[in-house]
Amino acid sequence: MNTLNQRHKGNHAYKVDPKYRISILTSWRPEPGGILNLQLSSDRDLPFIKVLNEEAYSELVERVKTSDKPPRVQSELLRQLAMRCREVTLNDQGKLLIPKDMSEKAGIAPESTVILAGCGIHFEVWSKENFDEFMKITGSEQQADDLGIF
Repeated sequence: MNTLNQRHKGNHAYKVDPKYRISILTSWRPEPGGILNLQLSSDRDLPFIKVLNEEAYSELVERVKTSDKPPRVQSELLRQLAMRCREVTLNDQGKLLIPKDMSEKAGIAPESTVILAGCGIHFEVWSKENFDEFMKITGSEQQADDLGIF
């Protein structure tokens, strides 16, 4: 696991176009033709879309394979991971098309504002409303910051 890779940092507001496409920061884009995996996820009951490049997806696979879970459980986790991801590529303008059904489940509407949130090795696409709520919740939670990073 490459825990020092912090390629995706910060959070950035972008507009969704009428076809559910979002521009991606140049520094966050995969190499031309590179694959991204979209996975519907949630945190604190707030839905968002996790965007995994090939390295981040491989890291999740490796995490499962090296876990102490029984082989049958590992197989089921890997099966679920594969089933829940959708492979996509960026278009020539660096835009990511998020399928309509996935967008709607994440609370993302056409011509709305979304937040691209950097999470180190991957990034997340949040509706602005869900992101604001998430930040409000996590900002009020007591964080043990014995490392002095916040």
